[in-house]
Amino acid sequence: MADSIFRKLRDGGEEGELVPALSIEETVASPFALDVSCYLLANLSSSILAGKSKSEGLVLITFSRSPSFYLQFLKQKGIIVSSSSKWIRVLDCYTDPLGWIDQPSSTEGSSLVKLHKCVSDLKRLFSSIIEAGREMVGDGKTRFTVAIDSMNELLRHSSMPLVSSLLTDLRSHAQVSSLFWSLNTDLHQEKVTNALEYISTMKANLEPLCPSSDGKRNALENLFLVHQDFGKGRFHVRFKLRKGRVRVMSEEYHVDQAGINFSPIPSAAESVIAATKSLLPKVHFNLQLSEKERVEKEKVVLPFEHQDHGKSTEIYDGRRPLADKNTEAIPLSSGELQTDVASSGKGGEIIYFRDSDDEHPDSDEDPDDDLDI
Repeated sequence: MADSIFRKLRDGGEEGELVPALSIEETVASPFALDVSCYLLANLSSSILAGKSKSEGLVLITFSRSPSFYLQFLKQKGIIVSSSSKWIRVLDCYTDPLGWIDQPSSTEGSSLVKLHKCVSDLKRLFSSIIEAGREMVGDGKTRFTVAIDSMNELLRHSSMPLVSSLLTDLRSHAQVSSLFWSLNTDLHQEKVTNALEYISTMKANLEPLCPSSDGKRNALENLFLVHQDFGKGRFHVRFKLRKGRVRVMSEEYHVDQAGINFSPIPSAAESVIAATKSLLPKVHFNLQLSEKERVEKEKVVLPFEHQDHGKSTEIYDGRRPLADKNTEAIPLSSGELQTDVASSGKGGEIIYFRDSDDEHPDSDEDPDDDLDI
């Protein structure tokens, strides 16, 4: 499912439409939006270098980490980043967001990194983003991708209407191919989160595997589980489709030293089987039959089964002897009385045998005559 997000951002939007925008939401219980952003950053960079993306450049705006952090991350992923690279530009809003430093220190890969001061001026920030993108792709129809590592810092210095206007202007620009950012929902009001979700076409939500307790009673009991499963959880993505339709997809994520990894969610049956296997005691004998044992079991003839030695089994229906296979029963609708073939041709008769001598013959006597009524 994370690959679906990557493909949406890689392919961009159609000409004349607003470009795809992704909002990656995290919480205090699951603070891994940066890992998801780095995952997308590495895949988009590889796609741009391989010529498989509609965008030919990437503009990264850094608020929560220094530019050297991301440049080092790309080098660890095997992506070549040098001063002569023409496919990436970094706007450094991390070093001096308030514009207090007159002489900033040199930054690694300084030809790729541009220091941006006073981030509260969003019109100037928009111009700097477009200018950095045109340095890579020119003024034609060639596009570039915009990535904002943290919307939290931007909202600290600017109001929500100005931020919404900035994101809308980026989505509607002709040379922007796609846009994504991260956000911690615990740091903002619900109306801020809803406004950013309204602007975006995709929303990714990180849910912890073991949710935190609301009260203090079970806090200590859940502390060990939260610590044990801290890097695991569910990754939910909501896609806005045409005509107001919405598609929701989910998968599991696991964060380790190498980064974040995604895997499909196991079905309920697989989870029950795994849990059952873990609960079964360890025994020194086999609880199931082998193929040879199953074949031998099927050869055993039980005493209550028919033993016809290869002959077909017939069930007596009470109308004719089993030996008379060629004799057809006379239909009742013919009006003729069915008689036994072996009889002498006379009419049918009823033969009654008394069970014992103690049985009294039928009479007109009242069977309840001996009762005191």
